[in-house]
Amino acid sequence: MLSVLSGADRKTLGAPEIAHAIAGADNWHALLSPIRKAAVVLAQTGRLIIYRHGKPVDPKDFRGVYRLGLPRQD
Repeated sequence: MLSVLSGADRKTLGAPEIAHAIAGADNWHALLSPIRKAAVVLAQTGRLIIYRHGKPVDPKDFRGVYRLGLPRQD
């Protein structure tokens, strides 16, 4: 997941975009739940950021459509 994000030409990606990159067209739906769980763990350790409506959210308390991005290296 982190390698997909680091290789992306955009700053954030949605879970379906990451799932497609990992699994291709076959069975990508099965990856959505594991991606969400991994995203929460990675966000809690500061390795990625979960966004809703373009703003970072608490990884322990978010619902709905979300996007993932790597922390900025400013």
